Amino acid sequence: MEGASESCPSAVPMGARAAEQPPAGPSQAGSTEPSGEALLRPAASTMWADEGCKLPASWEQAGADLREAPGEGLCHQEAMGDGDQGVLEPENPFSASPENASPVALSKSSTLPELRSSEREEETSQNASLSENVTSSTGTGSMIEGTQTVMWSRAEFHETIQSEKLCLGLELLPSKAAQQDYHMPDVITVRVQMDSDSFQDVTVKIERPTFRKPFLGGFKNRITGVEFHNAGSQTVPKKRPEKGTTLFCRETQTVCEKNRYQQTTSPTSTQMTKSGLYVSNISDKLITPGKYLTAEEYHKRQLEAVIVLQKYFRRWHARNMVQNLKEKKRLRLAWEAQEELQRKKEKEDKLRMEQERKLNPKTKEDFDLLYHALESWRQEETERINRTLTGAERKAALCGLLEQETQLIASIGRHKLNVDEDNQQKAVLHFLNKCAQPKRWKACDGKITEMDTQYTLRARELLEIYRSVSMNDIPKDERRDVLLTLRGTVKEHECKLTQEIVELIDREVDLMSREVKECNLEGLRKRICTLFLQYIKIPKFNPEVARILKVPPDPLKLYKNVHFCRSCENYLPATEFPIPANSRTIGRCHLCCKLDNEARQRESFLKYRLIVENLRKSEADYQDDARIVFLVQQQHLQYMIENIWGCQSALSACNDLYDLVMVRWDKQQEWSPWNTILLTKDEADAHLKLHNLQEAYEASFIHGIKHKHIRAKKYFAQIPVMTSLFHRSDKQANGS
Repeated sequence: MEGASESCPSAVPMGARAAEQPPAGPSQAGSTEPSGEALLRPAASTMWADEGCKLPASWEQAGADLREAPGEGLCHQEAMGDGDQGVLEPENPFSASPENASPVALSKSSTLPELRSSEREEETSQNASLSENVTSSTGTGSMIEGTQTVMWSRAEFHETIQSEKLCLGLELLPSKAAQQDYHMPDVITVRVQMDSDSFQDVTVKIERPTFRKPFLGGFKNRITGVEFHNAGSQTVPKKRPEKGTTLFCRETQTVCEKNRYQQTTSPTSTQMTKSGLYVSNISDKLITPGKYLTAEEYHKRQLEAVIVLQKYFRRWHARNMVQNLKEKKRLRLAWEAQEELQRKKEKEDKLRMEQERKLNPKTKEDFDLLYHALESWRQEETERINRTLTGAERKAALCGLLEQETQLIASIGRHKLNVDEDNQQKAVLHFLNKCAQPKRWKACDGKITEMDTQYTLRARELLEIYRSVSMNDIPKDERRDVLLTLRGTVKEHECKLTQEIVELIDREVDLMSREVKECNLEGLRKRICTLFLQYIKIPKFNPEVARILKVPPDPLKLYKNVHFCRSCENYLPATEFPIPANSRTIGRCHLCCKLDNEARQRESFLKYRLIVENLRKSEADYQDDARIVFLVQQQHLQYMIENIWGCQSALSACNDLYDLVMVRWDKQQEWSPWNTILLTKDEADAHLKLHNLQEAYEASFIHGIKHKHIRAKKYFAQIPVMTSLFHRSDKQANGS
């Protein structure tokens, strides 16, 4: 082949000549001994040829083509032969057969005799069986199947013989040349016989191993002394994938052995009755075949059993379900009974508190309730008299009713005067307590910090003096000390008021020294308390009071904020007038409106005030910047409840205003008179839990609610402030 002669084979192991070997004895002839020491030490008979060596011309007619797998620093040697070209044989044959030797190690002699054609045919069959293993181990050949054999070109044959001759003569060369390493070429060409007459050249690429090949054993020819090492494969071993677990550990390499004794069933035999032998049949059982059960009958019986099981299971399941329903019903009834009792208790407490407020009224709302009860009683009595009596009897009964009403009104007035006196005293003390409170502010950590100033200390001193002066039934010595303290306090400022207070104090002290009765001194003491309270309310003497007074000290500031009441004909500040959002003029003051209500209508606005407070509190919890609910006044809400919603719930028609609340119709939008509904407290809680109003209520009910919303919007359209909020609510409705 072309180019075959230019490349040197990888390595050819050569033995020493027969003349140089020591003579072998009869016991050693024809035997092969594996040598471990010879494999570990450098053998004199093993040589490596250099890749760039030049072969003599006389060696070109040498015998067989030998190769060895390349390896750095390895002592592996191997010989390969071709079936057609012939296999090298030693003169002295080995005693070890090829079966005992490694499949990748071939015997080779140190001499190369002339091969005969008969010997070629005998060894062709042997090399053909070993060619597959040899080529796979060294990586220089290909797999041979069937009758294929490895063929070498003539040029390679001559080159191999020359290399072998060169290696045979290395012993005659200097030691420096013998130590040179031989390098296998990267690519070699192998001729493979495909058929009896056809051959194919295969190019084999030799891979250089990057690792040191392990020692795989070998053997040694005792006659020639040649050592043969088992060659390894050039294929790089594949790395096993890492499984993340330790495979080589003590647990996996340790076998736990256990010894257990097992006894098989004892073999038995059966003896039957026969001639000459009697066997008793007393203990025998006579078994007769039963009724044959077909597949249909078997499945039918199985289906019936399944149906029975299902019946019992369904019965058990139904019983459990009924028990759960009964338990839920019991809990529901108990809860409803508890809620009913709680409602009754709340209603009774409410009625009792209302009755207590009517019997002992203390506030303006309490007197409104009392006048409202008086008006209800008068209407009921008038209706009864008109229904039962006629003529003079009717007139006499109405006159008697009028006298009773007059007496009740007079008694209410007397009680009101007493309550006003007590309330006035409480109001004065509350006013003075507000002046004496220290400055307070909240720190970043949530703690409240208090600080007293010189003004708050002054106000607290005046408060203590006023309490001592207004006290009754105290000993004369203590009263005299209190008056002297008061005299020293007011004498710090010289004015007409302080001079008058000092004169009254001196007069009381003089009368007390003359043993005047205390009942005769009550008027004088009240004058002293009144003048001292007037002294406290002057910002010049008590600077802290300036921030609490409703009327500023400078009267010029009241000119722009004072209005005339046409009923009582007094000039009052704007805060004393109820100004509705839809009015354009100033009407009567609060006092005139209250007096007119007590004389004519006698209505109680406590229920509407509670509804307004609950509504504003619920809207503040939404935290969605609701503003309309804080613009609507109590009289506006009263108009809506009485004229639009009819003072009853939209669902249950409950007319108890104490139990009614106003909530959002659509909770996604801000509350407004056109987005509200009047319900009881329980109905309101259930309404706010709805997600879709169209599915929860009927169309007729929704239509009625929308009609009430239109009426409310028409009424509030008169208020200029409300008109600017219509567009905002429309945008929210479109967005939602």
